[in-house]
Amino acid sequence: MNPETLIAAFYVFALAAFLGYQVISRVPPLLHTPLMSATNAISGISLVGSIVTAGAHYNTVSTVLGFVAVTCSTINVVGGFWITERMLKMFRRREDVKKERH
Repeated sequence: MNPETLIAAFYVFALAAFLGYQVISRVPPLLHTPLMSATNAISGISLVGSIVTAGAHYNTVSTVLGFVAVTCSTINVVGGFWITERMLKMFRRREDVKKERH
């Protein structure tokens, strides 16, 4: 990789990280649950991509990295839905929670 390409890639990464932080930090607390659901959908897309990469059998390195990506993406999706479910329970009425337990 030549230095110009590396600098351009680093510039795009730094800009994306800065903009991502700015966007997420300005989200009101009421919108966190819908935002988490959208993030879970994006993580699901990365899970599908990692499954394709792991199963393509290009070489051993791509298979191992694909497996690691599948594992990380799965943890991210499951954890995201678990957190979303907990956040949604905070918005339920107390009567609904009591009925659900019985």
